Amino acid sequence: MEPELEERVAELERRLTALEGAGPRPPQPPAEDDFWALEGWKARLAALGSDTGGVLFTGAVTLPTGERYDWQQGSPTADLLDPEADGGRTADSLAALGHPVRLRLLREVLAGRRTVAELTALDGVGTSGQVYHHLRQLTAAGWLHPAGRSRHEVPAGRVVPLLVLLSAATP
Repeated sequence: MEPELEERVAELERRLTALEGAGPRPPQPPAEDDFWALEGWKARLAALGSDTGGVLFTGAVTLPTGERYDWQQGSPTADLLDPEADGGRTADSLAALGHPVRLRLLREVLAGRRTVAELTALDGVGTSGQVYHHLRQLTAAGWLHPAGRSRHEVPAGRVVPLLVLLSAATP
């Protein structure tokens, strides 16, 4: 082997050994513009006089169907922690998502399978009666709405929030 090539191979081996022994990299500090949405949200909260902060989520989503959704939603912390808030509606909405078949059906609807016939033809979703039951639960909770005869859609204002919940619930 040529001496120059031997040096290059030896250097690559040293680097590889160093990388393999380095273990996980420590978290890097965020770049100055990494929190641009957060900084804007903080400014808005300050303008509203909120001293407890708040939660913001945003999304720019193109589904496999080609449909595009841009969404942002923010809530002051005081509203989210209000003990007088309608916890029943929130619990019902979250409970509707608490079944693996319902999550699968929502994902399938977002992917473009929107008719009951298409959904009942999927493996692992159960009988047509079970699919109808799950669709009714999702519709009652606002995660789906009828879009014509035997068709369902995720309402436009629920697409990004649904994806945020899926993202937050994924370990």
